[in-house]
Amino acid sequence: MEIKKEILNNHIKRAKEGNQISFNFLLDHFWSDVYQYQLKRTQNDNDAEDITIQSFSRAFDKIDSFNEEYKFKTWLITISKNIHIDLIRKNKASINLKTTKEQEREAYAVVDDNPTPEDKIITEQNLAKLLRDIKQLKPKYQQVINLRYFQELSYKEISEQIGEPMNNVKVKLLRAKKLLAEIIKKS
Repeated sequence: MEIKKEILNNHIKRAKEGNQISFNFLLDHFWSDVYQYQLKRTQNDNDAEDITIQSFSRAFDKIDSFNEEYKFKTWLITISKNIHIDLIRKNKASINLKTTKEQEREAYAVVDDNPTPEDKIITEQNLAKLLRDIKQLKPKYQQVINLRYFQELSYKEISEQIGEPMNNVKVKLLRAKKLLAEIIKKS
């Protein structure tokens, strides 16, 4: 579905001013283009979805740098491509060692590493701190964090429960995680 350049430019301008409705419009309109592009590259639904989410997150963070002389879709695809390339480089940089059968047997003979009582107390304290940090978020962000990570609902289930499109849930969750990370860094 092609949209008029005037309408698109208006939404880009408003998104640069921080208008959430315009962000949602751009996300809804270009999501499938970026996702399909990544699906062809990665051949994996989950990877394509993750990269697409990261692409929109980065695009919305850097929307002020978008030059209207270029097509917005091309700009998004370029961001997406660069994220994918970065992930490939990161995976290549990780060390893959070959192990012998003897090394594998030794690895399985490792001592039980169940948490000690001290570890359990530390974990509980960390969880309590995390919950306090989550409480500092706006209610809409608390809700998606709770549904996704504590109730372990899928994006689709969250979408149905809160009555919003799945793309909005994904971006809202991304935004919530970003805000939570900033809160955690400050504390």
